[in-house]
Amino acid sequence: MSFEIAVGSADDVQRMALWADAEGWNPGKTDAHAFFAADPGGFLIGRLDGEPQACISVVKYGQGFGFLGFYIARPTIRGKGYGIQIWRAGMARLAGRNVGLDGVVAQQGNYKKSGFRPAWNNIRHEGAAPAIPAPAGVTLADARSIAFDRLAAYDRTFFPEARDAFLASWISLPERAAMVALRDGELAGFAVMRRSAAASRVGPLFAATPEIAGGLVSALARKTAAAAVAIDVPDRNKAAVTLAEGMGLKPSFETARMYTGADPEVNYAGLYGVTSLELG
Repeated sequence: MSFEIAVGSADDVQRMALWADAEGWNPGKTDAHAFFAADPGGFLIGRLDGEPQACISVVKYGQGFGFLGFYIARPTIRGKGYGIQIWRAGMARLAGRNVGLDGVVAQQGNYKKSGFRPAWNNIRHEGAAPAIPAPAGVTLADARSIAFDRLAAYDRTFFPEARDAFLASWISLPERAAMVALRDGELAGFAVMRRSAAASRVGPLFAATPEIAGGLVSALARKTAAAAVAIDVPDRNKAAVTLAEGMGLKPSFETARMYTGADPEVNYAGLYGVTSLELG
């Protein structure tokens, strides 16, 4: 049998999202469009006798950071060595960078053997959309109405590198809404909610306070008519966990954020929900 690894097409990235959905990861319905925009060369497909059977995303950000995701081997080829081949190809593309990933529980031991160390856990909380007003003195607005350089600079305080191409696509795709919180004219929160096969996914969820974070989630749910929401909450931010529990959301899925290098220096206190388990 012939196993060949190559850079994927835009159609391949859509296929990867379908595979992720089959794994129960519940990606947003239009997420793959923004993924491809982030780094078109960062998606590898492994074909066995010409048929797509394995994949991995290895997206580069800036000069020193990379994020690994979509590491999937189709059930019929597992345990035959094809998955590790595409893993090695992906890691080679990110050589010399601090690499992050969100690893499912079953794979965390293997990731540790490959040089990753756990930094925190992301606990997906989901349930009925909450009804929380924005705090006094805070105005919520469509994120697309804000000058993009302001939005990108705010996003950069929560992410290891600039990700402008991804962000521009992420806020403007169909089947989603993006909002910011403004306090005294300054950005004090930013969140995106997108439709998914199951509960609508929230990410990112950045905020100066738990009250602002809750107000953003509630406003986005109203705007998109979402009955249920899901947020991947970093457990290193205790206020974020308390907020999710206070909104009545229940744990449903767990991953570990892991890095090959040091934890990036970002605003963890304002990180209430990670953007994406696939791209960081």
